[in-house]
Amino acid sequence: MLNHQKIWDNCLSAIRRNVEEQAFNTWFDPIVPINYDKNVLTIQVPSQFFYEWLEEHYVHVLRDAIVDQLGEEGKLEYSIVIDKGNSKSEPYTINLPTTQRPDRKNSKEGTNTSQDKNIDDLFAYDFNLNSNYTFETFIEGDCNRLARSAGFAVAQRPGITSFNPLMVYGGVGLGKTHLAQAIGNEILQHISDKGVIYVPAEKFTQQFIESVKINKIQEFQNFYNKIDILILDDVQFLAGREKTQEIFFHVFNHLHQSGKQIIMTSDCPPKDLKGMEERLLSRFKWGLTADLQQPDFETRIAIIHKKMQSDGINIPEKVIEYLAYSVDTNIRELEGVLISLIAHGSLMKKDIDLELAKTTLKTIVHDIDAEVSIDYIQKTVSEYFHLKTEDLKDKTRKKEVVIARQLAMYFAKEYTNLSLKSIGYHFGGRDHSTVIHAVQTVNDMYDVDSRFRSSVDELKKKLKMKSI
Repeated sequence: MLNHQKIWDNCLSAIRRNVEEQAFNTWFDPIVPINYDKNVLTIQVPSQFFYEWLEEHYVHVLRDAIVDQLGEEGKLEYSIVIDKGNSKSEPYTINLPTTQRPDRKNSKEGTNTSQDKNIDDLFAYDFNLNSNYTFETFIEGDCNRLARSAGFAVAQRPGITSFNPLMVYGGVGLGKTHLAQAIGNEILQHISDKGVIYVPAEKFTQQFIESVKINKIQEFQNFYNKIDILILDDVQFLAGREKTQEIFFHVFNHLHQSGKQIIMTSDCPPKDLKGMEERLLSRFKWGLTADLQQPDFETRIAIIHKKMQSDGINIPEKVIEYLAYSVDTNIRELEGVLISLIAHGSLMKKDIDLELAKTTLKTIVHDIDAEVSIDYIQKTVSEYFHLKTEDLKDKTRKKEVVIARQLAMYFAKEYTNLSLKSIGYHFGGRDHSTVIHAVQTVNDMYDVDSRFRSSVDELKKKLKMKSI
């Protein structure tokens, strides 16, 4: 007979295959199964925020796991701990029935074979837009201004502007999908008679393969030809797939000639796409190609503020600045750090402060684990010169402090992946030009001063021992 622990263990095995490791550790490890009765599994989560996050982001993953274990009638119930300060307080529960999954909708009917299915029935449920992806939640900065402005223009007049197709490209986690879906959501909100479909290129390929299997290629093409706005995400995944490219070529031509809007995203500009037919690449260049770059410091600050505002959470400004300076890779990683920080605070029942932020970063940002941290560099250098770490951040111009500070900046550039601006921030808010000057000064002195060179080499040995 199944018990609640066994059912949940089986659910976790399925969930682990569908979410990233970091997300699994943050959002599923802390869950405790507490009861199973009459086809209802009750799980306990540590806070209201925790429950809301699961419901917003992982409800389908949870429901799929429950249905797989308990069948279509299986249900999930949450027991939410609302008194964080008292472990003896009684939790209250929120009942959540598991809804029927779209892909199992017809599994019990038993009257239709895959040959008899309409192409709309096979694919239509895959084309949902995320209602959270809007222009209001897309933070504008120098890194994305052109793409956002073009996207908004397209949303106001789809198929009419010269931005057709609109190709948005950029690295991982910079907001391509967010912007593309924001266009779709804006159109649906203000132009109700337009049909909008968002589909990842991988899904488009799978659907085409399915249509080949059931001999419905023409129906597949007709389905896409009826669309007013087509949003194709991650178009680079069509590379090397000749038949899929061919069908997309015909769909593209039909939509474009009919004055319909085409929006695509890619991880690189059209000229760098490999394995694509030349006739497709030439059409990608007909409209506007706009890139998304890594967010600058001001944009990262704005992203954090927006996230905190939407979640109703207050974080000290000092912590916000620390996060913005420390995570300068992409928006997705920055948001991941924020989520983990909030979760850590909730689970550990601690206020979100600078200490917790540093601890959280060390556990989830691989670069910070792999490299010598800037805190360790400051500590090592200040101890070598018999100074306090705070002296390196102070405004003093004492010679011994200035030399130590310049050396610490030099090593920070050498051993970390932080930008010059970020390094300057960790030394009392100095600007990037001060860091450049420090690095140049160390290099110059290293060449002419043997005693200074000896100090640098000795410090290098200490820091290298840390990185081994």
